[in-house]
Amino acid sequence: MTTVNGVSSIPSKRTTSALQMGPRKKVSTSDPLISHGRHFRQTVFALCNFPSLLTNGILRLEQMEDTPLEDFSADERREHRIFEHLLDSYPGLLERLQNGSEEELIHVGELIGKGAAGARGDDTKTLKSAVLDWISPKGAAIQPPLHRNSKIDRGFNHELTGSLLCPAGLDWKDLETRENLRSGELSVCGDQWPVFLYANHTYDADDPWCGLLRNRLLVYAYKHVFTSPSSVDKEPKATRSGNARLHGMNAVTVASISYIATQVRFALSSSSVFSRTDTTTDSEMFYHSLLDLLEDPDESKELDELLTWWNRQVFPASSAAKRSISANSALAKIRLKRLAVKQAENLSSS
Repeated sequence: MTTVNGVSSIPSKRTTSALQMGPRKKVSTSDPLISHGRHFRQTVFALCNFPSLLTNGILRLEQMEDTPLEDFSADERREHRIFEHLLDSYPGLLERLQNGSEEELIHVGELIGKGAAGARGDDTKTLKSAVLDWISPKGAAIQPPLHRNSKIDRGFNHELTGSLLCPAGLDWKDLETRENLRSGELSVCGDQWPVFLYANHTYDADDPWCGLLRNRLLVYAYKHVFTSPSSVDKEPKATRSGNARLHGMNAVTVASISYIATQVRFALSSSSVFSRTDTTTDSEMFYHSLLDLLEDPDESKELDELLTWWNRQVFPASSAAKRSISANSALAKIRLKRLAVKQAENLSSS
């Protein structure tokens, strides 16, 4: 994108929202941006059209010279926050976009998009099989058996996956409910969250936050993707490995929780292709509905508690896990002594 007299030569208008998946394109060039795109999709925002995100973001930067961000629509503000997060996470990216051509901007977007698409494809493929191990009854096989390479018998077609995908608030044990879900007479939208999101598959209508996103199945999937498949059934350790280590990740993000929940929901479903146009799984609506809740400032108290819980499961050595200081440790004694000194000083000065 060339600059003339300080003004960037950029596309004249935005034609599409960046916060939805774009068309599939093949990019052959190897570039660090591909790896960055993988991690960005998993941890920041999963459903981006990256060429549009970059184009819209550069245009908006120019518009913001005269118009504050607060004057843009809510969707545009959210899109711009994601754009800024991408810039902050990849040093030199803004300069590369501003100093390159329009073709370079599109190329960069396609590189990031290739990585993002690769992450989704790899995670979808590996979780399709792994999830069967995690939902199998202890010491027994799933009956009737579920195939690892085919999903046609999953979803509401099977007793086990159907019970996990049953929307919270509905009773899977009720014959009429079960049959209506299987036949499609009772359609399930993406914002009707499945009961597997809840701890022990227990939903409390009077306290819908209770146990939300604290299910062991989600933790297994998260560790499978971000630390390593071998870490799933082990106690969390101080060391990090896998994707988390490669990208310096030492705490969960709300987007990564939403991404994993979306992937697990899809793995349990009977749908064979992950697509935003799939109205059966409605994955895009599901992902957005979770992210909207977790990014809501009014839910900050519940969110802080949720993130602390998650970090204890996955990154226990991180400061984000907020573990209390051991009562008899030297650090605890130093803190207590310092507190006593401060209290004495406050009394003497009052």
